[in-house]
Amino acid sequence: MKKKEKIILIGGGGYSKACIDVIEQEKKFEIVGIIDERRIGEKVLGYPIVGSDQDLERLAKKKYKFLISLGQIGNVQKRIDLFNKLKTCRARLATVFSPLAYVSRHAEVMEGTIVMDGAIVNAGACVGKNCIINTKALIEHDAQVGCHCHVSTGAIINGGVVIGEGSFIGSGAVSKQSAVIGKNSFIKANSIIK
Repeated sequence: MKKKEKIILIGGGGYSKACIDVIEQEKKFEIVGIIDERRIGEKVLGYPIVGSDQDLERLAKKKYKFLISLGQIGNVQKRIDLFNKLKTCRARLATVFSPLAYVSRHAEVMEGTIVMDGAIVNAGACVGKNCIINTKALIEHDAQVGCHCHVSTGAIINGGVVIGEGSFIGSGAVSKQSAVIGKNSFIKANSIIK
C-alpha cells in the first residue's frame, strides 16, 4: 500500500469538517494538524489545531502538503492571501477529490482545489487553483473556472461557461451555456445566469 502524504489544513471552522470528511474518504493523505490562530489547542473532529498563520513557513519546510479549509462566503481575499503566503513559503498544495465525485480524466483541476462529494467535473473543463467545487456541483464540458472560486452546493455550470477569478457561485445557481461571469462576481443562491 502506498504511504499517505502528510497534510495540514488551514482553517478550523465549520467548512474544515467537510474537508476532513473528504480527505478521510480519499485515503491519500494523513491529516497531521490544522492551522487556526483563534483556536490553538482545540480539536476539530479529533484533529489538533497546532498553530497559526505565522507557523506556515516553518511547517512548509517539513514538506507537508497544505489545503486551505477556510470557506468562502462573502469575501475571497483571506483565501487568496493564504494561498499567496503558501506559495511564497514554497509550500506544496494538495488537490483533493472525493471518491464520491466524478472528475473526468480529460478535465484539468489545479493545485489547492477540493472537489466535494457528488460533484461532477466533465471532459474539457478546467478548474483553477485554490477553488472549492462543493457538494453536488456540476462543472460541465469545456467550462473554465478561474482561480480562487467557490462553486457552491448544487450549482450547475453549463458547457463553455467562463467564471472569472475570485467568484462565488451560490447554491443552486444555474448558468446558461457559454455565459461569461466576470472576475470577483457574487452570484446569489438559485440565480439564473444568462
